[in-house]
Amino acid sequence: MGPVSDAETPGHVHGYIHRKDDHLKRLRRIEGQARGLQRMVEDEKYCIDVLTQVSAMTSALQSFALGLLEEHLSHCVAEAVASGGPEADAKVREASAAIARLVRS
Repeated sequence: MGPVSDAETPGHVHGYIHRKDDHLKRLRRIEGQARGLQRMVEDEKYCIDVLTQVSAMTSALQSFALGLLEEHLSHCVAEAVASGGPEADAKVREASAAIARLVRS
């Protein structure tokens, strides 16, 4: 069975929506870090300096992903588990697969 899409569930509100502005600010900062990395390469900055910034950007993305995952578990998955049935099982499998992808990255 494929991932469960809440887009198919009328009236569903995603768990992250109450912090949408905060998330967008973080993503814009990460976007700025990516542009900064491009400038560093264009300006032929020292390799270690570029790698240091790559590490900072990677940490920022991981932090964002973990926060989003926590919100997904506490809202979307918890809601599905409370309702029970096959949707609950699918949500747990979907969350487990997302965690596995994050751990591998």
